[in-house]
Amino acid sequence: MKVTEHIKQAKGKTLFSFEIVPPQKGQNIQELYDNINPLMEFKPPFIDVTTSREEHVYLAKGNGLLEQKITRMRPGTVGICASLKYKYNVDAIPHVLCGGFTKEETEYLLVDCHYLGLDNVMALRGDAMKHEKYFSATEGGNMYASDLVVQISDLNRGKYLHELIETPYKTDFCIGVAGYPEKHIESPSLDTDLRRLKEKVDAGADYVVTQMFFDNQKFFDFVKKARAIGITVPIIPGIKPIAIKRHLQVLPQVFKLDLPEALITEVEKCSNNEQVREVGVEWAIAQSKELVAKGVPVVHFYSMGKSDNIKAIAKEVF
Repeated sequence: MKVTEHIKQAKGKTLFSFEIVPPQKGQNIQELYDNINPLMEFKPPFIDVTTSREEHVYLAKGNGLLEQKITRMRPGTVGICASLKYKYNVDAIPHVLCGGFTKEETEYLLVDCHYLGLDNVMALRGDAMKHEKYFSATEGGNMYASDLVVQISDLNRGKYLHELIETPYKTDFCIGVAGYPEKHIESPSLDTDLRRLKEKVDAGADYVVTQMFFDNQKFFDFVKKARAIGITVPIIPGIKPIAIKRHLQVLPQVFKLDLPEALITEVEKCSNNEQVREVGVEWAIAQSKELVAKGVPVVHFYSMGKSDNIKAIAKEVF
């Protein structure tokens, strides 16, 4: 079922969902199941599965020499989605990236998703590679998330890349895209970023999931501005509980977001990460309760492969 249909059927009730990261190559999928199992009691209608782009690794060749190779350390997104769909009877949503994929590879991936009965996809540009200062598209790939949305929308109309196929059968993907309450790291302003979001919606996006934030007012302001420029699709807030003290430095640096002073103060009082985790859980509970009270369609949690803190939050909210 489509995300938008889940929201419609909920009739105003706020739903619970979360995002998982595929295991690294060589690891067993059972660990992933073990982290998902405790969260299924909250009846998530859908689960997002991230996609990692390629990265450079260096292999020792002897005599102090290294050979550079390109690999994906966390493959298997589509396979995991199929597994989740049929193991838990839940809608699994693969993240589809511009970075690291040609348009043709993207089309093959989307065809696989269609065959597997996956009704939703999350269309993302993806990050720059670690050695790149700025994102650059793969040769033959999409440059912007809006381009990727166009490609998916074309497939929904039965239009394939090389227009060699005439068929009455079309895909019918529900397309999610990312939104940034505190603007994307590369955007010159929030207003510019909102215009880019509207371009994605105008190209065919059906719903928006936001980047993490820790100040709900920034989310409410973001939604108000989005509605003012004509973005009418559901906007789903994304929540990540702080779990370690180092998050005070890492999250603002990586995601270019502001942490509220009250949260910083409480984390700085902690003498260990167990206490930090408790602060993060309590803060996310308060965030989530306010969001639910305001009638958001879904509260979406970034689990990063760990479920204990997400379960603690969900028990108090859902």
